[in-house]
Amino acid sequence: MNYRDIITIEPGKRSGKPCVRGLRITVYEVLEYLASEMTEAEILADFPDLTREDLKACIAYAADRERRFMTTPLSA
Repeated sequence: MNYRDIITIEPGKRSGKPCVRGLRITVYEVLEYLASEMTEAEILADFPDLTREDLKACIAYAADRERRFMTTPLSA
């Protein structure tokens, strides 16, 4: 899955947060819906502009961002 074709970042839209295909739906919102136990079908019904591929792209984006996230060891 190449999320880069689906996830967009535009400085003037949603304060530059990553969005789905230039829509005003952020990756964070999609992940929050999934975390709140909304099913894929429920999300797609509530947001007809989204596709199953969009949902997968949000998860792939989050996974890639987490993989790149570097933590600093806590000092004792």
